[in-house]
Amino acid sequence: MIDLHCHSTASDGLLSPEEAAGYAAEKGLKVWALTDHDTTAGLEAAGKEAEKRGIIFVPGTELNISWPTGEFHLLGLGLKECSPQLKSIIEELTDDRNFRNSQIVELMQKDKIDITLEEMEARFSAAQIGRPHFAQFLVETGKVKTRQQAFDKYLAKGRPWYIPHQGADLKQAIRAIESSGGLPVIAHPLSLYVSWGKISGVLSEIHEAGVKGLEAWHPGARAGEAERLEELAHSMGMFVTAGSDFHGKGVRADRHLGKTSGGKKIDDRFYFEELLPALEKYC
Repeated sequence: MIDLHCHSTASDGLLSPEEAAGYAAEKGLKVWALTDHDTTAGLEAAGKEAEKRGIIFVPGTELNISWPTGEFHLLGLGLKECSPQLKSIIEELTDDRNFRNSQIVELMQKDKIDITLEEMEARFSAAQIGRPHFAQFLVETGKVKTRQQAFDKYLAKGRPWYIPHQGADLKQAIRAIESSGGLPVIAHPLSLYVSWGKISGVLSEIHEAGVKGLEAWHPGARAGEAERLEELAHSMGMFVTAGSDFHGKGVRADRHLGKTSGGKKIDDRFYFEELLPALEKYC
């Protein structure tokens, strides 16, 4: 099995990079990518553990891109080094995330929630704090029953504690990934919130900007939608990837390592030689 979209505690996952690599081995994966949000912090540790376990490791990242509707996440797969351009984008996105977190805390405090940003950072072992950690805090303190309920009630767009965050410029992000030896791939394209009538044109423009691949197979899409996205990608000359977007056991009922849309096992149809980095060098 293969999985080209996973997270660890370097961003908003539950498992450390080493634990995530170990779990991938336990689940029988042969090719596994770590693609934490707006960081490459966990790649070295994950790569070393993956090598011990005999897994082909694909170092990656998932960058937030400026977009007018929905969310645009750009995967960088097969990073061979961390270029100055990529470091600069990560620093800017991290600064924005930290500012956003402080604003979320202020909104929570105004609603009589007893929490500080320092307490949040101390409570979780993640290298960076994000909305999933605020959601977990609300579960642990009994304010909601599930993380999804926390988003639905407080943290999702349009909810009282939602704060938008800055995204990177698409063309700059593409250049940053390519200068690091990686391949730019649009993650879960349905999150763009573009209608089916317009998505072909939008994806064509993204491809022309330099995005090489499309993650057609993602648990956020139904199997029929994934097939339709795969056809679109191939018609434009983009390669197709598949991922679970796994964040940890029990985080989302539809996210299982090595499986994607409709519970489909990710097999070697989604394996590309060009995704394999030099194992001895990571960001």
